[in-house]
Amino acid sequence: MFKSKRKKNTDKEMPFLSHLEELRWHIIRALVVSLVFMIAAFISRDFIFNDIILKPRTPDFFSNHYLLVISQRLSDLLNTKKVILAINQSPLPLVNIDMAGQFMAHIKISIVAGLIVASPYIVWEIWHFIKPALHSNEKSTARGAVFYISFLFITGILFGYFLIAPLSIHFLSTYIVSQEVTNTIKLASYIGTVTSVTFASGVIFELPVVVLFLSKIGMVTPEFMRKYRKHAYVLLLVLSAIITPPDVFSQLLVCFPLIILYEISVGISRSVNKKLKRDEK
Repeated sequence: MFKSKRKKNTDKEMPFLSHLEELRWHIIRALVVSLVFMIAAFISRDFIFNDIILKPRTPDFFSNHYLLVISQRLSDLLNTKKVILAINQSPLPLVNIDMAGQFMAHIKISIVAGLIVASPYIVWEIWHFIKPALHSNEKSTARGAVFYISFLFITGILFGYFLIAPLSIHFLSTYIVSQEVTNTIKLASYIGTVTSVTFASGVIFELPVVVLFLSKIGMVTPEFMRKYRKHAYVLLLVLSAIITPPDVFSQLLVCFPLIILYEISVGISRSVNKKLKRDEK
């Protein structure tokens, strides 16, 4: 669609203005692709809202249904009538009190959906801007960076959408400080909760990539991560307790994958540290 302005002679150092010109074209291409997906999301309003955004508040949502099934089996196993993981078993009613509220919600969700779908291409453009500045050994080490960054982000988005979002919706919509106060949930508040926890989950899942970068520049070591492992686990448990209902099963459902992610990051840091020590010899 757009022709790159990159000079063919990569042996000579690019002037500063040429770098800016190159960056401009990468940004333009990323924005155009994002805009295409935003428009597609805007046109697909019924599917985006009815089948995706508003679905986690209903009992037939995938996670709500299967958590209920698991909860019933646990109740039978433990011989108790208490259904621990039954969430969002009544559709959460939403209201809109702003004149332009629904239109602005439509615009916001279209932008968020477009950016999420276009995220692999955005990462690809960023990578292709950075790649010429890397040495050959750095390029080989970073091979597959676009795939892993995109994969972790999308995995985090799915984790947030299918697990954290419905748990948060159930907890926050049913939490009361007094029987005298009735919860009336605004559409904008609901959308804000779903998008924020989902997007935050996508960012959190980039932890291995962040650890990889920090390990390469010497700011993080496997010894450091092992030393503060217990502290990290406590923080993950606190985070899980904040975003889930106040029961141990829900907290473990969220915390366990995050702990696995942390341990993967420790392994990545150890691998990078060993390679750095070999290179120093």
